[in-house]
Amino acid sequence: MRDFGRSDDPRVQAQLDRLGSLTLREGRINLDTVRALFDRLGNPEKRLPPVFHVAGTNGKGSTCAFLRAMLEADGKRVHATTSPHLVRYNERIRVAGKLIEDARLAELLGDVFDASDGLQPSFFEVTIAASFLEFARVPADACVIEVGLGGRLDATNVVEHPAACGIAALGIDHERFLLAPEEGTPEEPLARIAFEKAGITKPGCSLVTLSYPAEAELEIERIAMAAGAPLAMRGRDWHSSVSGTGLHYADRHGELALPLPSLPGAHQAENAALAVAMLRHQDFVTVSRDAMAEGIRTAKWPARLQRLAPGPLTGHREIWLDGGHNPNAGAMLGRHFEGQRLHLVIGMIEGKDPASLTGPLAGSIASITAVPVEGYDYHPAAAFGPNASEASTVAEALSALPDDGLPVLIAGSLYLAGEVLRLNEELPD
Repeated sequence: MRDFGRSDDPRVQAQLDRLGSLTLREGRINLDTVRALFDRLGNPEKRLPPVFHVAGTNGKGSTCAFLRAMLEADGKRVHATTSPHLVRYNERIRVAGKLIEDARLAELLGDVFDASDGLQPSFFEVTIAASFLEFARVPADACVIEVGLGGRLDATNVVEHPAACGIAALGIDHERFLLAPEEGTPEEPLARIAFEKAGITKPGCSLVTLSYPAEAELEIERIAMAAGAPLAMRGRDWHSSVSGTGLHYADRHGELALPLPSLPGAHQAENAALAVAMLRHQDFVTVSRDAMAEGIRTAKWPARLQRLAPGPLTGHREIWLDGGHNPNAGAMLGRHFEGQRLHLVIGMIEGKDPASLTGPLAGSIASITAVPVEGYDYHPAAAFGPNASEASTVAEALSALPDDGLPVLIAGSLYLAGEVLRLNEELPD
């Protein structure tokens, strides 16, 4: 399965094979194991540079990309851990601005496995332990950490005193885990999602959020108040808007005129504004207005509404790639391609709702071709409607499309997106 990745370095591959053998024991979703593992490793989570910790259903990865780009534009050395990887496992661990090198990655994973004897950690717990172990060893000015799943019980939530916590867009996803019945949690689904995401809140540390429906906002306010965490919510404590020429941001510190993001999609202005708000509502790291502007212009986040370059897979056709697979992602794609016609090549893992993408895009779709998601159970063509066709590979799907000048959108899974990037020789760096 692509979660675990492949490597040309036999030392790394040996450790990835060990990762591939790990399974999360049914019913165990808590922080007990990861805390025990970190204790054995000397508690690297207590020795990190100032941390920017980001949760959310959609947009958290983009927000992390903006944060890292802004901090680096200000001359800062930045560690970052994000997930999932698209092509190489190394993408998950960025040390002082660079993807971790194979030799050190193999060594780190070996150290974590040695320390975890008898604990049975999960794949993600081992990954976060390796990341934090290296982040504590190598000097840097800041650390950007993306939550893996949820927030409250996510392995990244061992962070004790972040500079700022952020929550990006909220929506319904990963229902099996995040909406599982549990005493003392909200019953309304979006309030429960907010409860899980806001679980990264720490006493005395700023919690910076977007605006949400009332039931979610009330839950976030309750959690922030209970934790004694200063809450900065958009529409109340900070404001952002977009004009034809730029992004306008305002809070109690003043106003900023910023450029529009270079990342495609109107939603990216919201993610950029959240990153700005997180930097403005903390006192650990100073970032100039010019660096914020430069970060907004230069941030990169592959497979999120990415226009592919001409390459071995795409040729010279206009082809867009997006790994989104939930209703929020579908709504974003529907807005972006509204009024256009396109061919949709889609691969989606079983358990995800095909209508979450095909519904919002219905007015734009000229054809649908379903493709496999390698290593996973996936939806057949029939799941995408009676007119959907199927192909055994993305290359086959693309070659079968008419030469009509219409753009192509490849979507439905980040695992599929990673394979597309590999085939087109566009490896994330």
